[in-house]
Amino acid sequence: MLLTDLPADIRERAAKIRLAVFDVDGVLTDGKLSYSDDGRELKSFHVHDGFGLKRLMANGIEVAIITARMSHMVTERTAELGIAHVYQGQENKLACFEQLIHALKLTPEQSSYCGDDLPDLAIMRRVALSIAVANAHPWLREHAHWRTQHRGGEGAVREVCDLLLAAQGKAESELARFS
Repeated sequence: MLLTDLPADIRERAAKIRLAVFDVDGVLTDGKLSYSDDGRELKSFHVHDGFGLKRLMANGIEVAIITARMSHMVTERTAELGIAHVYQGQENKLACFEQLIHALKLTPEQSSYCGDDLPDLAIMRRVALSIAVANAHPWLREHAHWRTQHRGGEGAVREVCDLLLAAQGKAESELARFS
């Protein structure tokens, strides 16, 4: 992603982010719910998204997950990635977000949120940078500051991570680190 391709207001918003919050179903996954014959839930996560989240944390940006559903697969994947702030079963996502920023001593102006459907709207209206994945519900997309080009579960989260790192002047050092 070229930073120069982004509108100035998006660059400015992204440059201030210290906490990146993500929904799960439809954002970290494609939103499909699959079950095995014995009733176990199955989810697919994109490896690029996971790597992007790890790079955010390595660069001092807190990462959090707030989701309304409970899933053992989410517990496993977030533990594997080292994400400390994981909140499942959150019917009131905004209240959870407010408690999180209070605990981290951050403000909404230092926070971003990436979602895909109406349960994400309240937080999106509160944060400095609200992001909708490409295949988000149209009602949600119209309230987002920015939309990803990739669909949920197909690299959209990595796009958000790259945006934040680029806006904060960390993209070149990330590229150099792996050269």
